[in-house]
Amino acid sequence: MSAAYLHGVETVEVQKGARSIQTVKTAIIGLVGTAPIFELAAAYQSINKPVLCLGDRDAVQNFGTAREGYTIPQALDAILSKGAGTVVVINVFDPSTHKTDVAAPGEAHTFPNSDTDLSIDLGHEGLSGVVVKNSDDTVTYQLTTDYTVDAVNGTITRVTTGAIAKNGAVKVTYSYADPSAVEASDIIGTVDESGNRTGLKALRDTFSLYGFNPKIIIAPGFSSTDSVVVEMEAIAEKLRAVALIDAPASTTFSEAIEGRGPEGTINFEYAGGRLILLYPHVKVYDPVTDSIVLEPYSQHYAGLMADNDIQRGYHWSPSSKKISGIVGMELPLTAGINDSSSEVNALNAAGIVTIFNSFGTGYLAFGNRTAAYPTDTHPRTFIPVLRTADVIHESIEYAMLQFIDWPIDQAFIDSVIESVNAFLRTLIGRKAIHDGSCTYDPNDNPVTELAAGHIVFGYDFMPPPPAERITFKSFIDINMLKSLSGGNA
Repeated sequence: MSAAYLHGVETVEVQKGARSIQTVKTAIIGLVGTAPIFELAAAYQSINKPVLCLGDRDAVQNFGTAREGYTIPQALDAILSKGAGTVVVINVFDPSTHKTDVAAPGEAHTFPNSDTDLSIDLGHEGLSGVVVKNSDDTVTYQLTTDYTVDAVNGTITRVTTGAIAKNGAVKVTYSYADPSAVEASDIIGTVDESGNRTGLKALRDTFSLYGFNPKIIIAPGFSSTDSVVVEMEAIAEKLRAVALIDAPASTTFSEAIEGRGPEGTINFEYAGGRLILLYPHVKVYDPVTDSIVLEPYSQHYAGLMADNDIQRGYHWSPSSKKISGIVGMELPLTAGINDSSSEVNALNAAGIVTIFNSFGTGYLAFGNRTAAYPTDTHPRTFIPVLRTADVIHESIEYAMLQFIDWPIDQAFIDSVIESVNAFLRTLIGRKAIHDGSCTYDPNDNPVTELAAGHIVFGYDFMPPPPAERITFKSFIDINMLKSLSGGNA
């Protein structure tokens, strides 16, 4: 209350009572990879920056169309085919850096001996620095006067009124966009002297840009590399997310299992509680080549998780849900709902999420556990339990901003407790948790800590674990024969 002199009446408004707590978003995918942006001039400005993608129009306008060797367009198609989800995309591919030079004396090509077929195909896309000379290297032909270049698709067309004749032999020097030049270090990213982040590290900028963090992190085509996995796990820890890790393509069933141990031929020996190990790759139809191609499981599983979050809730496991958009698996796996010796059951027992495909089932995601299992058997190794806990922790933390720096008094304590309890009651009503409550314990708050401005609250809760194993007890009861009787029934 003001100490200034007042001869009259004043009102001091005291704020107290519960505040609403908003649930954080979970169906947010963070995708890091490569996109053929050489066909999109404006997209050069967004290299290594988080770009929000909400649908197929955003996907094409910002990251181009599917082309061999690039990962982002195919991943976005896989995610969006599941019907839901918001994707934060970071493209690390820079055509000015990730390129291969065809230096002097250049490649030898010959134009067709035709008045209608005027083009040669260099066999590469995203051309730059094209120079065309005659075969003797004595004449340099002029762009637009003697030839034109389709830099996107990699073709050179002679101008009929120019100096290049039909059947003309030329030498071409040029550079072409080369996604194979992208290395693990590009995906991992750095922080420069100005504080600008790139690669996976740039996902940490998402909240300041859009007000939410990605909760499902993928780097398809790169997540089989140990150094990338390490960074994905580190980012997942910071963002309270899960990171989806693919086994390498061509991995056999035995190699996937053996990879969980130190003697494996692949490294699947990860035990991070925020890593989800995925096997095998999946088959999809590619309309560009009119063929069946392999794709990483992670981009399809991410889309399924996001759709499951929206349709059912983050507290539902993505296991046993249909994987739309695929036509097969890299290799078949034995699967039986009552067969403990099946290959899919063995993979689940080793902490690997796989695909269940049996007679009439279609393709189902199968597995509930993070990579921490089976070393750790705590309920938090269940994917939905971990993610539910993340939602609760982060939602409460963000909501407490409005209470920071209040005077520590009984009204403050009551307001915080009631705010958290109201939030937990909401989650109980949604069936996201069985029960939960927030309390203030004086034993956790010695006067020395309170005097230092530090106060401790406690809350407990229990999400519903998935029904991973259902057991029936069956009895043959001879006493039921007593129901038999003579004559007509």
